[in-house]
Amino acid sequence: MDSRQTIRSFILKNFLFTDDASALADDAALIRGGIVDSTGVLELIEFLEERYAIRVAPEEMIPAHFDSIDAIDAFVARKRQA
Repeated sequence: MDSRQTIRSFILKNFLFTDDASALADDAALIRGGIVDSTGVLELIEFLEERYAIRVAPEEMIPAHFDSIDAIDAFVARKRQA
């Protein structure tokens, strides 16, 4: 399973309570759309740090990095290359 699928699966199971991949588009607004709240962002960050062995610095905890599967996947890819 690639990172995009892993991220989608986590969000579907933990925030939308479904396994239906079609329930969430890659570019769907997670924060602005009310799917993920501030506590959910912290849960998501914890998951990403554990799953991908990355560290998300406080200054990186901005909506632009976590508001869609596309944005999260791109952020994780950048962190893994660093």
